[in-house]
Amino acid sequence: MNIIVVSDTHMPKKGKKLPFLLQEEMKKADLVIHAGDWQTPDIYEHFQQFGDLYGVYGNVDGEDMKRLVPRRQLLNVEGYKIGVVHGHGEKKTTEKRAAAEFEEEDVDLIIFGHSHLPLLKFSKKTMLFNPGSATDKRRLPHYSFGKITLNKGITAQHIFYDSLD
Repeated sequence: MNIIVVSDTHMPKKGKKLPFLLQEEMKKADLVIHAGDWQTPDIYEHFQQFGDLYGVYGNVDGEDMKRLVPRRQLLNVEGYKIGVVHGHGEKKTTEKRAAAEFEEEDVDLIIFGHSHLPLLKFSKKTMLFNPGSATDKRRLPHYSFGKITLNKGITAQHIFYDSLD
């Protein structure tokens, strides 16, 4: 199972179209997960064109997005428990807020966004993964999204690129 993970697209404010590389990878994916801050329902609908889609809303998403996607999701994919949340809130770091969101569930992977900072690390036996931002790198040198493979274990990587074309 191949999963493309995206967050913080902030479209159309931060990009008028999805980067070509991201679109090509989503065409090949079995599943796409978006960790919030889509910006508009149009972007959600565009992502649906690529196949199976799960996502959550973020702090910049309005009521229109909150009607389409939940605040958090707990998915069971190929026998793996995957928690998805944007990670915004008060106190603690984004990473700690995301981990705390699923501390009562026995999850294998937590996907989150909000910080726009790519992250891949473990907290005990749970993988924490932030794909960064596909369209709003802020002060970072590259845009990014994630690619996760479920096959007798979880492997994750970031895909970095320099252009929004």
